[in-house]
Amino acid sequence: MAGSHRAPRGGGRAAAREARRQQTRKRNQTIAAGVAVVVLVGGGGVAALNAFGGDDKAGPKAGSGPSDDKPTNSDVLTDDKALLDAVGAKTLGATGTWAVTKTADGDSAPDSAFACQLQRFADPSGLRTWVRTLQNSATKDTAVQYVDVSNDKATAAKTYSTVVHWLSQCTTPQTRLSAGYVTSGVGEQGVIAVFAQLPGSKTKYRTVAVTLAGQATMVVEHDTTAATPPRPDAVLATANAAAKKICAQTGGCGTGAPLAKPALLPNVDTPGFMASVDLPLLDEIDKPWVSATASTGTGTGCEKIDFKKTKPVKYGTVTYVTPEAQVPTEFGMDDTVAKFATTAAASTFVSQVKKNVDACEKNVSNAKVESTGTVKTSTVSGKSWKATYDTGDGKKFVYRIGIAGSGNRAVYLLFPVLKNLDLTDATFNETLIRAVDRAAAYK
Repeated sequence: MAGSHRAPRGGGRAAAREARRQQTRKRNQTIAAGVAVVVLVGGGGVAALNAFGGDDKAGPKAGSGPSDDKPTNSDVLTDDKALLDAVGAKTLGATGTWAVTKTADGDSAPDSAFACQLQRFADPSGLRTWVRTLQNSATKDTAVQYVDVSNDKATAAKTYSTVVHWLSQCTTPQTRLSAGYVTSGVGEQGVIAVFAQLPGSKTKYRTVAVTLAGQATMVVEHDTTAATPPRPDAVLATANAAAKKICAQTGGCGTGAPLAKPALLPNVDTPGFMASVDLPLLDEIDKPWVSATASTGTGTGCEKIDFKKTKPVKYGTVTYVTPEAQVPTEFGMDDTVAKFATTAAASTFVSQVKKNVDACEKNVSNAKVESTGTVKTSTVSGKSWKATYDTGDGKKFVYRIGIAGSGNRAVYLLFPVLKNLDLTDATFNETLIRAVDRAAAYK
């Protein structure tokens, strides 16, 4: 296919920002409308706890958005000869045969080609865009290559950052960031994100590599169904081969062996806290999680959190809700992060909360507490529980509680268990670990 010139583009990014503003307003209205859940604690006292606020559907037809390519004297990637082909896609999987299913230029590119894409063109004023899709006839795996060519390298760097931000702040329903990597040796810089969708015995995974190569921002995505998250190796090799094909024209060829180092995509919107895409997947929730800052409480009755006494250097709370989902107002999750002056102080805080919850049944007459696991990784240490408070009038309030620390950071996680809206012990503990990993960026 030759000639991918495009007409001037605009308006897409502004529309995306307005959509986010509308979403935030709706989220804040939901949280403001929340009511207080009151539970009786030991000795007849009262403690109030503030309430908490898929597969992608078929997208628009190709070319439904503004035209992409515009007249230009640039001869960078004017045809599709440098795009990923069936032979190059073999590195995605040895089984079966890959074939190119469609190649679209700027005039026919779909509004959404890869995971978490917010607008049709990553660079609204760029030179040209190519989108190529491929499929494996045996495995039914699919792949896509998206290349957006900017006018210069500086603009391409901004375009690359835009795409990475789309991935790191992804709000696609039933999509969770399973793993992240920073790549080297592929173009000038790059990342790989592994997204999980539709949890079950087998899950759909979308592994997305983003690469900056001179004037071009390139995305290579591989979609597959598996029992466990795929390693980044296959997409890393394919992205490397694809980048080598285009960089002869775009510049920015990589040097050294291609490597992928584990690293979460940065949450630049709320550093130190989980992004919406970090939140767990529930079959009943087909709408995205959104976040908002919230007041920090003392817990449900068992925890007895007292930051005035423990004196962290800084602390804060973010609440995650799903305002568009048909769920009770109480549904959501609280993530509290505290930064202490020393590692010892953080460890003491975590240990004290663990002792308080472990001893809760003795000290709080209407509480029943069961341990739901010990959290332990090379950097994170903590524990989780399920606490039930019986009000004595036939009502019970159930919460999942987690406390963990790493270095001089401590994280307290709270999730109210509602009818048909619960997490498994393993899922809650995995979310707690993710929250602690994110806390490293809390300044």
